[in-house]
This record gives sequence, structure tokens and C-alpha cells, in this order.
Amino acid sequence: MLELEKALWEEGYNYIACIDEVGRGCLAGDVVACAVIMPKEILIEGVNDSKKLTAKKREKLYGKILETAIAVGIGQVDPDTIDKINIKESTRLAMKKAILNLKDKQGNQILPDYLLIDAEEVYIDIPQSSIIKGDEKSHGIACASIVAKVYRDSKCQIWGQEYNGYAIEKNKGYGTKEHREALKEIGPCPIHRLSFLKKII
Repeated sequence: MLELEKALWEEGYNYIACIDEVGRGCLAGDVVACAVIMPKEILIEGVNDSKKLTAKKREKLYGKILETAIAVGIGQVDPDTIDKINIKESTRLAMKKAILNLKDKQGNQILPDYLLIDAEEVYIDIPQSSIIKGDEKSHGIACASIVAKVYRDSKCQIWGQEYNGYAIEKNKGYGTKEHREALKEIGPCPIHRLSFLKKII
């Protein structure tokens, strides 16, 4: 899973930021992106596309990734903005925020010299490649997908407590049958994406 990164290291790039997002298809909550710069030639055993891992495995790897990474950045875009500018632009904005938030363990900002992005492009003046199914092909993108997923899932626990009745802590904001039925019964709450609900309520 290091072939993409190795080719770029050989070209002389040192700080390759790998970026992925989570929550794009949810009915509720922020879309969250993670950017991560991993050290050269380091492969964390067990890292894979976050969707193929159990929650327990993801959480264990999350700790290892944060421990190992040169820099990590998180970017979030809230439901109001998603409704205003659409989910594609919101995803790109979350990714850009994640890149600009890249910091090392001492809190110093790290600016990458190349971007590997999962199936997207970001409006930023840094050379980049959009990789289809990047979380299956790039170790760094898979690391970013795990960090983004664990981070957003923890936010879902908080949202679930704040806004009862939708089981967001369980469905993570996705449109499960239970979630859709709750929307019909009690209507949307402040973290619902109203532009996503037109066919439901």
C-alpha cells in the first residue's frame, strides 16, 4: 500500500499529505476530513479502508496512527454550510481545512509539498493527485480514513446525547429506517442537513 507514496518520495517530495473524508452521505452532522503526513517507509500493520474494520480495530489503529504520524489535521463543515454550498463543495472545504490544520506533536503547522486525495480535488496551490478508491491503494489515505471515522464517530456520541430520538450515536447520522421514521415523527433537529431530507419529510 506504499507504492503511490514511494513514487512521490523518489521524485523528491517529503511531506505527502494523504486526505480522506467521512460523513458525506449522512442525513445529520458535519462532514469530517482528515489529512495525515506519515513518515517515509512506515507501514502500520492492519491499516485498511476504515469501512472494512471493526470499531474496536479502528480505535486501536487510531492511537497508533496519531502516535506515528508526522502531522495530523482535521477539517469539519457543518450542516448549515452543507445546505448552502452542497455536499461536494463542503467535502472539498473540509479537506482544505484539514490540510491547513496539519500540525505536528508540538503543535507546529506543517505545510505538505504534495497531496494524495481520495477521489476528490482541493482548491489549494499544492500539487495533488485524486486517487479513486484511494483508501484501498494508499497506506496514508487509509490512515486518514481511520482517523476521520473514529473522530466523527466520537462526535456522533455527543450529538446522540444532545438530540434524542434519532439514535445518531448508533446510526452515525446515516439514513437508517429507524432514523427516517424518527424524522417523520419528530421532524429535524439543528444538526440535520435539510437539503438531504426533501424526499423523507
